[in-house]
Order: sequence, then structure tokens, then C-alpha cells
Amino acid sequence: MRSVNKVILIGNLTRDPELKQTPNGQSIVTFGLATNREWVTQEGDKKSLPEFHNIVVWGKLADICNQYLNKGKLIYVEGYLKTRSWDNPEGVKIFKTEIVAYDMIMLDKKGDSEGVSMTEGLDQADYMPDDDAFDPEA
Repeated sequence: MRSVNKVILIGNLTRDPELKQTPNGQSIVTFGLATNREWVTQEGDKKSLPEFHNIVVWGKLADICNQYLNKGKLIYVEGYLKTRSWDNPEGVKIFKTEIVAYDMIMLDKKGDSEGVSMTEGLDQADYMPDDDAFDPEA
């Protein structure tokens, strides 16, 4: 049976990207992204509910995100859900679900990079994770 694990988000960064390196030298960037779900009630009141997402980006795309993104920037992110787990020092299993992004488009009207896909021209190996080098407690 076929399955799908795909996430597409448009939102604003909640914090500046944080760059780390795996032991084999691959870049990894993490940042938060906020999205809003908006609707109108039967009474005509507008409602909004924010949702906060943890984003992980690998390789050359991570370097690009670290260089060009900052808190508040509006971006398009495409990726997949990844849940990882580890035992904390007290022996309790901790689970964390993140979005591993493999495409990012800056949507802010400032600058020359408006609407440019940041994975254009990159090979898949340039932005896909090296799962063997991933530190689950990072």
C-alpha cells in the first residue's frame, strides 16, 4: 500500500536559525515556524489560532537558511514529518516530531531573493539528512 508523508507550510520564523555540524561535517539548521489558522464563526466573529512547528534543514540548504533567514521572515517550506525519540537522564522516553525541510522559498518582498526556490540546482544529497550522524538529543 502506498503512503504519503509530505508537509507544506507558509509561515513566519519564530527565532533565528541555529546552525550545528554533525561529526562528519554536514550542516544542520533548526528554527521555529509559526502558522495561523483563521476562520469566521457562525456569529461572524473572526478567529485565529497559531500553530508552532519545529523545522530541521540539512546540508547546503541548511547553510543557505542560516545565511538568509532570520526571525520574522515569511517563508514557504516543503518537507516531511520525522519523529525521533531518546531517553532523558531520568530514563523517561522523550518524543519529538519535526518537519525535515527539503525546499524553502523566501516570500518577503524585501531583497532580491523573493520567490526563489533555494533547492534549485542542488542535488538531493545536498539537502537530505545523514540520519546516521543525527544526534537525537540535539
